Amino acid sequence: MSLSEIIAFTSSGICLMIGLLTGTWKYFAIMKSKQHQAPVYVDIAHRASLMYAFACIVLLEFARISDLDEITEAIATLLPVAFFLIAIFTYILLGFTNHTDNQFKQKNLITTWGMYLLIAGEMGGFGVLMYGAFRVIFGQ
Repeated sequence: MSLSEIIAFTSSGICLMIGLLTGTWKYFAIMKSKQHQAPVYVDIAHRASLMYAFACIVLLEFARISDLDEITEAIATLLPVAFFLIAIFTYILLGFTNHTDNQFKQKNLITTWGMYLLIAGEMGGFGVLMYGAFRVIFGQ
């Protein structure tokens, strides 16, 4: 396996396990709540973790097909994965603190420039892998 494949595969497993753990947390929170609801960001952490687990599998497949050099592919895989994990851990932190308000309500460094970095990192990283894969599929 290449480095990019190891990053994507390992990250998928980590995200899926976090999704299962936050799902258990969500279940116990629902059973404990009078409204039978988990805290907002516990629910978001659970769903995001599961979605990102499968997004990592998509990254894995694009990395497998891509014909770019290993370091480029590894960086292109690591960028979106890093932002996936940062998002998940942010949601978990907000869930632990029972944050019930929208995290974007207040404009600050994270909700502006942090999001620009996230957009560039996720789209840029995947874009590079997609370019490498499309070069193989559609011919150089």
